[in-house]
Amino acid sequence: MAVAAEHPYASFVHRVQKPARYLGGELNARVKDWNAVEARVCLAFPDVYDIGMSHLGYKILYRILNDDPRTLAERAYAPWVDMDRELRARGLPLVTSESARPLSDFDVVGFSLQFELTYTNVLLMLDLGGVPLRASDRGEGDPLVVAGGPTATHPEPLAPFLDAVVIGDGEERATEVALTWTRLKRDGVPRHERLRALAKLRGVYVPSLYATRVDSDTGFHVVDRALAPEAPLPVVRTLVDDLNRFPFPDDSPVGGPEAIFDRMSIEIARGCTEGCRFCQAGMIYRPVRERDPEQIVQTVASAVRKSGYDEASLTSLSTADYSCIAPLVKRVADELTPKRVSLGVSSLRAYGLGENVLDDMARVRAAGVTFAPEAGSQRMRDVINKNVTEEQLLETAERIFSRGWSSMKLYFMIGLPTEEEEDVREIPRVGGRARAIGRRVKKAAGAPGTPRVTVSVSTHVPKPHTPFQWCAMDAPTDVRRKQGWLEEEARAAGVDLRTHDCDTSWLEAVFARGDRSLAPVLERAYRAGARFDSWEDQKRMDLWEAAFAAESIDPARYLGTIPVSARLPWDHIDVGLEEGFLLREYRKALKNRLSLPCGKVAGTFVHATNLQDAHAETRRLVCYDCGVACDLSAMREQRVVYLRKLGAEAPRPVEPPKRAQKGPPPRLVQGEPRRYRFVYEKTGPAAFLSHLDVIRALPRSFRRLEIPLFYSSGFHPKPDMTFGPALSLGVASLAEAVDMRIAADLEPAQILEDLNAGAQPGIRFIGGARLGAQDAGVTRIVDGARYAVGIPRDVLASRGGETWLRERIDAAMAAPELPVVRRIDGIGKRVDVRSFLRRLAVGEGDAASAMSRAGIVGDLVVLTADVEVRGNGGVKIAEVVEALTGDTELPQRAVRTSMGLRTPAGDLVSPLNLATIRESKAPPPRADASPSTGDA
Repeated sequence: MAVAAEHPYASFVHRVQKPARYLGGELNARVKDWNAVEARVCLAFPDVYDIGMSHLGYKILYRILNDDPRTLAERAYAPWVDMDRELRARGLPLVTSESARPLSDFDVVGFSLQFELTYTNVLLMLDLGGVPLRASDRGEGDPLVVAGGPTATHPEPLAPFLDAVVIGDGEERATEVALTWTRLKRDGVPRHERLRALAKLRGVYVPSLYATRVDSDTGFHVVDRALAPEAPLPVVRTLVDDLNRFPFPDDSPVGGPEAIFDRMSIEIARGCTEGCRFCQAGMIYRPVRERDPEQIVQTVASAVRKSGYDEASLTSLSTADYSCIAPLVKRVADELTPKRVSLGVSSLRAYGLGENVLDDMARVRAAGVTFAPEAGSQRMRDVINKNVTEEQLLETAERIFSRGWSSMKLYFMIGLPTEEEEDVREIPRVGGRARAIGRRVKKAAGAPGTPRVTVSVSTHVPKPHTPFQWCAMDAPTDVRRKQGWLEEEARAAGVDLRTHDCDTSWLEAVFARGDRSLAPVLERAYRAGARFDSWEDQKRMDLWEAAFAAESIDPARYLGTIPVSARLPWDHIDVGLEEGFLLREYRKALKNRLSLPCGKVAGTFVHATNLQDAHAETRRLVCYDCGVACDLSAMREQRVVYLRKLGAEAPRPVEPPKRAQKGPPPRLVQGEPRRYRFVYEKTGPAAFLSHLDVIRALPRSFRRLEIPLFYSSGFHPKPDMTFGPALSLGVASLAEAVDMRIAADLEPAQILEDLNAGAQPGIRFIGGARLGAQDAGVTRIVDGARYAVGIPRDVLASRGGETWLRERIDAAMAAPELPVVRRIDGIGKRVDVRSFLRRLAVGEGDAASAMSRAGIVGDLVVLTADVEVRGNGGVKIAEVVEALTGDTELPQRAVRTSMGLRTPAGDLVSPLNLATIRESKAPPPRADASPSTGDA
């Protein structure tokens, strides 16, 4: 398979799902000189690459550490279960994306703790990375293992495995922690003394420097006292008072494999004013801090240009509460609309969303809109302090559907304190009423289709540092009964219902409210095989039940109601809230009493959207004295400054809403398209990108040059591109082609260098030409392909060497058929390889040099294979080797060296001439002339 031989996973990475997850080579990845820095940090994300690549905090720390000449940062992600098995079978370590170094080589290994159910993955990464699991077992030369993130505010179940925990905003401490550690190590200071030095830094918790005792009220192990004078008690979080001191990165790595959120997202604010009583993030990230809107607009524009993404997102805990959200969305939309980049606005609430904001979102092809009412009945929304009424939600639904949106998603929870059956049943009913409004609006406009409302319902997990931290967790039997009520009502309401697995919520709650006595349970479950506990297909509750039993731990004690007078396992962590504030909010919840959002005008929920209104507003701002010292006067003045920067001087007239679409959507106004063909190579890590990944990656190269791609019509326009036959994962190519329409006159040869400068590493454009109206498409001019396949000489020797291989070739070419079974999702399909096979030879022509050009090295015997290309299907080169040798596991590395027309003599047109083939040279139209699947 085609990947540089020096990578430690080169010989087997093709055996796992999405091998490109492990090979690095992303655009904008930073590879610094290992020996030119003082401190080397591995940013370890305890979930798969697809999720970790979307994490915003990860991107911020990656830039901060790599921008500093004293430090470097590389990335590692939790290997999926198939790669876990492969590494253990070969005794190989988990390595980083940038330099393929094991975690044990780094000075610091830093974990981002976003979710309690990733704890077994933390142990997995340490174990495979060559780092002792427990802090007490680490020696002088082992890395510092540190963690941060929201879950780090209650770290006790994981504490014995961590050397240090950064509480609060990581920007302020990442570099300081790394340099303090490495400088003391360089000076010969013992490990335990280095840890004491770290404890002096604000917001750094070193668990080994604290003793615990058992609380008599609960049986919880709670932190009792510090064991060293350097260790503060409580540990006070660190806080970034001004986010603008740490500009959001515009040059983060752009992955090859598709990430969960495959778009450019920017954090516009941190913290939240809403005060939802179930929300931990809304409590621990106080106060609200907003990024300068000009910086946001500039970052979005720059990031879209550098990444080539066709989608951007503004995100925060409550994006609609950004003090000048309406003019900000307009400015961003003005920037993105000409580039045909869509815009998403996350974490919207169902009130105060101005019509102008919706209009601006509609301009940039925003898809469905998502809101989080959280509870179905007004009583429950008051209990959880969700300041929204159903009237406001339905008003927003009408605004959305009247502007042509066809879908709406609503998030809710069950298992909330004081919840009753009627509260649960109201959840789908609310969705049904929103859908009814959509149907009425579309019917009035004569628009086709039926509006879709999705109701997504999770189970409430009482989290530390929230007013509900003392509440009981619903038992799984109760959750399943409530989910049954939801299903009944969803069928009646005609809404799509999605519910979450309650077993994983149960386990999440145990570790959210757990103490150090859970550490042995965690380690035992991990060693028994627990991994990716939040993934439905990986969850093993039997392993957890056995681990709890073996350690004589009853998990039920973490799930019941906790006395408000009891000491809690996270009381030694000070997140900035005044003592008594959470309890006051808890008691108000039990009385169904609201607390108005902080920092807003008493009696209203709507921000001023222009300077004229802002200056006229003189009423006081709400403050509940939560302990976070907000400067409300400064907050009011900042809003005025931001509105002035965005030019929001006076109220913006509200345009009449665009009525729901009637008939097909309007065509994009994008100029006259020109047809072009580009030829490119796909080698190295790029050979492990799927065909869909390549379809996403190639347009980004053109967008980075601001070349106006021509888009298809429809509700979800896509670049108008036609690719040649797809390749299997791991097969390199020196001769790929794509036809595309571009709304501009170009000279392809003159832009190749610039295209390659911004292309996905491993993808290199080698030619291009403008096509005429009569020129055949790429799928019509390709009917043959040539491959070079390298087989390790020592492997071949064990089977009889080249003589045996030549005998097999003669037998294969003489055979009437060569059947193999292709399995897709467990279903077998018989493929006759011989019907595709045209020629096989050993060591012919320039096959060896082609292998070298593709980066495939080693002592290899090179096989050349010519196969026929058909529009209705193809043969994989691995199937050719299987049919030839009878071995499905034979090590091999392959490259497609040529692709084009077969001449009567059986030769292929040179790939460099592929761009200039004209209709006169094309074969007659074929009935099967659709793009083939798999190797051709």
